[in-house]
Amino acid sequence: MSRALAVMVVAVVVGFGAANSRAAEPIKVGIIGLDTSHALAFTKTLNNAKEGDAAFGCRVVAAYPQGSRDIESSTKRVPEYTQKMKDMGVEIVDSIPALLEKVDAVCLESNDGRVHLEQVRPVIAAGKPVFVDKPVAGSLVDAIVIHELAKKKGVPMFSSSSLRWVENGQALRRGEFGKVLGCDAYSPASLEPTHPDLFWYGIHGVETLYTVMGPGCKTVARSQTPDSEFVVGVWDDGRIGTFRGTRKGQHGYGGTAFTDKRVQPVGKFMGYEPLVAAIVHFFKTGEAPVDSAETLEIYAFMEAADESKRRGGAPVAIQDVMDKARKEAAAKLGD
Repeated sequence: MSRALAVMVVAVVVGFGAANSRAAEPIKVGIIGLDTSHALAFTKTLNNAKEGDAAFGCRVVAAYPQGSRDIESSTKRVPEYTQKMKDMGVEIVDSIPALLEKVDAVCLESNDGRVHLEQVRPVIAAGKPVFVDKPVAGSLVDAIVIHELAKKKGVPMFSSSSLRWVENGQALRRGEFGKVLGCDAYSPASLEPTHPDLFWYGIHGVETLYTVMGPGCKTVARSQTPDSEFVVGVWDDGRIGTFRGTRKGQHGYGGTAFTDKRVQPVGKFMGYEPLVAAIVHFFKTGEAPVDSAETLEIYAFMEAADESKRRGGAPVAIQDVMDKARKEAAAKLGD
């Protein structure tokens, strides 16, 4: 691990506070969905952690392979990733109920956000703390339903891109470089026809933007070409934040923050270790590192960007998008 990454991981843990040691035995973690490399990366980090490591205290013991049913780029990975999980000593089970009998907590890793609501329902019903990897759902409506189900049951849950822990993101959020006046964030933004445009990969750059700016965006306007995205958000205090998504040329993750003291690079992607450290702390304490209201606003931002595209780039109010989705979610919940 590089010195910069080690500092970053330590900062994640220190920022959340001292871990609450529940027991000498590691927390048994189950993974749902073996159609993403995240499942392998998280398992390697958790199962190889040593005492004193930020990721120590949780161990992946079982996995349910089914992720996406029809996205070919995802489904083709399942046999290879299933075998690699077996090679790491992880038990493969044939159903989510069977998984839940063996674990204390769950990482929902299916690459396809559309199946997340179906897959997380039994996890929430069983009262197991759950991390839901990006995208939290295939629509804002389903994202709201998932959060409401967890809230009603009192089940700890959070979702995040690993880019929330980009090199300087948390320090900017805490004001260590001055008061943030604006931010330009970027990431790859490949498209998947089954999902709203930015849900599939643009989520990384949008999460970076929100990490720096915080919630409170009011309107969203979007421009799109075959090779790129450009989304402008205006916050309620007059600050402006932008997201640039790329589909051609050199790709990268990061951005530039503008503060009252300096122009500060947001920094580079730090790998999965900081996110895994956050998940471990979450499973130990039940304290989510990302507020659910902010997560839902992120997805409202991305759906508002789709609506702006349909309106030829006109600004769209996030509140209008959220109000419409909440009505649909209430009907889905039977409220």
